[in-house]
Amino acid sequence: MLTPATPKKGSLLISEPFMPDPNFRRSVVLLTEHSKLGTMGYTLNYKSPYNLQEIVPEFTGASFPIYAGGPVGSDSLHFIHRCYDKLNSGTEIINGVYWGGNLETLKVLIENNNLTESEIRFFVGYSGWDELQLQAEIDQDTWLVNNNYDPQLLFSSQEEQLWKNTVRSLGTKYAHIANFPENPQWN
Repeated sequence: MLTPATPKKGSLLISEPFMPDPNFRRSVVLLTEHSKLGTMGYTLNYKSPYNLQEIVPEFTGASFPIYAGGPVGSDSLHFIHRCYDKLNSGTEIINGVYWGGNLETLKVLIENNNLTESEIRFFVGYSGWDELQLQAEIDQDTWLVNNNYDPQLLFSSQEEQLWKNTVRSLGTKYAHIANFPENPQWN
C-alpha cells in the first residue's frame, strides 16, 4: 500500500498519477468532513473559466476565480478561507483554515475590497464518498493521503503545479511519482 497516512478532516487526498476518473485526474482534494458516515472535500487544482460575479451576480465586482470542487452538487457554491479575523465565522478544518461562513459579512468584505485571492477560495460543487468508499479507494492505491502539509498549499495560485508539489511534500519516498508522465505510454 502506498498511502502514508489515514484520512481525517483536513487531510489532502492526492490522486495516483494515472487516475482513470477524469474528475480526479492529478487532483488534490482537501477533506472538510470525514467520518464513518462519509467524506466530503474540494478539489483544489481545477480552476473553472468563471469568476464569482458570473456565478453570483450579487457579488458585484468580485473577480475571484471559481474552482470545480468536485462532481457532486455542481449547483452549489462553497468556500474555504484563512481570514477568520475578518469573517468572524466558519468551521475550522485545520489550524487557521476555515470552511464557510456568514454570507452577508462575506458580501460586505468583497464589496469593500477587503479580501484577497490568497485568503479565500470558492468552489462550485464538491467531492464526496459514501461511508466505506474512500477507504476502499485508498486500499486500491487510488489516493495518497497527506496529513502533514503547509496550509499555504491550499491557496496556491499555481494550480498546475499543485499536484506535483503536494506529492513531493510527502517526502523522498514519493517524490519520484511527481515526475511520472500524464500518459504511461509516453515513457
